[in-house]
Amino acid sequence: MKKPCILILISLFISVHVSALTLEPIKYGDFSQWVTRDITESKIIGGKQKTVYAIAPTDHIKGNVAYVNAGGSPWATSNVYAKVSGVVKTSNTVSPFNRNGNTCAKMVARMEEVKVLGLINMDVMVAGSIYLGRVFEPITSTKSPYSKMEMGVPYTKRPVALVYDFQVDMPESNTRTKSTGFSSKKTLQGRDNAEVYVLLQKRWEDSNGKLYAQRVGTARERYSKSIPWTKGHRLDIHYGDITREPFYKPWMGLLNGEKAYYARNSKGKLVPVEEVGWAPADAVPTHVLMMASSSCGEAFVGTEGLTLYIDNIAFGF
Repeated sequence: MKKPCILILISLFISVHVSALTLEPIKYGDFSQWVTRDITESKIIGGKQKTVYAIAPTDHIKGNVAYVNAGGSPWATSNVYAKVSGVVKTSNTVSPFNRNGNTCAKMVARMEEVKVLGLINMDVMVAGSIYLGRVFEPITSTKSPYSKMEMGVPYTKRPVALVYDFQVDMPESNTRTKSTGFSSKKTLQGRDNAEVYVLLQKRWEDSNGKLYAQRVGTARERYSKSIPWTKGHRLDIHYGDITREPFYKPWMGLLNGEKAYYARNSKGKLVPVEEVGWAPADAVPTHVLMMASSSCGEAFVGTEGLTLYIDNIAFGF
């Protein structure tokens, strides 16, 4: 059989495989609506007005106002309004992108520059990320970045996959840059990866307000090279303990210790959610975490210019 015929058959199989699913779109996951925010940075670092975006019903917010998820949107982003020691700074690594007349989300890893009266020049590596949850503004420090964001939303269904359209633009560089702004830049070997993941958890709280979880379902995929625009990509969700499966990678493992994400307990306090084990394969989750990012490493580390585009995110059943 000629190669073009094989490719046609494969593409038809993929289309049938995805179309056989019942899709449940994630609210505002078609990225057709955005909030535009006008934030003015402090005069000491130039006083520029910056445009920052949020995923929610179309709106325009003027002024240095802490953002709270609007219109029932479950989405948060790495775009933040920070006020550290009275100095206002913002970053925008997630934005709407017009692709052939359709709007999708664009996430890019870039270096944010901070110049103080022309005397101090600090660079901070920031990756573009979107996730289900909330960020608590204004950000007041760069320490413990996970403790400023709530990861995950209540969810009790058991989808078989996450389906989405996406594209990856990968720079040729085989290095990453680590730059927190408070120490010199470091060049690390190995290129960063873009990443999409879904984690289903069964959470509970103890009498001291600490949060724990079992991992119910896992779907995690990393992209190490450029990928052209791909429609209806299917990321399968695997239930139960996957550590003995042939597809398992260490970075699919449980999130605890320094890797733990945060959530609010019953008292409204942000605390780590310690994943303490794998749930039975038939368990029902209480929460879902979903993230798409132009980086898969630690905070303030990335490959500058790495870009992930994503659109039409839905759960498949």
